Amino acid sequence: MKNYFIVGGSSGIGKALAHQLAEEGNMVYSTYNSTEVESVFPGLTYEPLNVLDTEYDLDFLPDTIDGFAYCPGSINLAPFKRIKPEDFVKDYELQVTGFVRLLQHLLPRFKNAENPSVVLFSTVAVQRGFNFHSQVAASKGAIEGLTRSLAAEYAPKIRFNAVAPSLTDTPLAERLLNKEEKKQANAERHPLKRIGEAEDIAQMARFLLSDASSWMTGQILHVDGGKSAVEL
Repeated sequence: MKNYFIVGGSSGIGKALAHQLAEEGNMVYSTYNSTEVESVFPGLTYEPLNVLDTEYDLDFLPDTIDGFAYCPGSINLAPFKRIKPEDFVKDYELQVTGFVRLLQHLLPRFKNAENPSVVLFSTVAVQRGFNFHSQVAASKGAIEGLTRSLAAEYAPKIRFNAVAPSLTDTPLAERLLNKEEKKQANAERHPLKRIGEAEDIAQMARFLLSDASSWMTGQILHVDGGKSAVEL
C-alpha cells in the first residue's frame, strides 16, 4: 500500500486515476476545487483545494507521499490575435505555477518514500503544431521542460514524467465533443479512429506512479491514438 496525492482528482483523467489507484488498495488523497465529491472507494478521500491560492493547508496529507499527480488543466482554443497576453499568464498560473507551489510544499514528504514519483500532463499539441492551440501549447510546453529539468535535478531520489494525450473525452473537452458528429470527426483525425477515454490516460499515469516504471524519469509519454507519430 502506498500514499498518493492527486490534485484535480474529482473529474476526468484525475478522477479515473484516483479510482484506479484506490482499487489497488492504496491510500489516495485527492482534491476538488468547487464541487464537493464523495468517495466511492475505501482509502480514497477528497479535500478542497484551489491551486491558484498562494498558500496551501496540506495537513490532511501523511508525512510520507509516494506519488503525486498534478491534473488541473484547460483547453482554451482561439486564434492567436484574439488572445490577450494576460490569458497566457492565467493559463500558466493554473498549469505551471500551481504545480510549482505544491511541489515545493511536498518535497519534505518524499524523503521517506522508497521510490517517489511525480506525474504531470502535457498535450500532443506541444509536439505537433495545431491551429488555435498557442495558449495551451505554451503552458504545456513549459510543463515538458519542467519535467525534464526536475528529473535531472532530483535524480536518483524522485522520478518526474509526463503524459501527453490527444483530445480525450472528459468534462474539460465537453464543448469540443458535445455532439456525435464532433466525436466522429475528431476520431477520424486519429490513426486508431477513436477518441481517447480518461481511463486510457490514467492507465499510463498509474504506471508512471508505480514501481513498474522505476527505471524511467524525464520522459514525455504520448498516449494519443497515434496522432503524434503516424501521418494519415
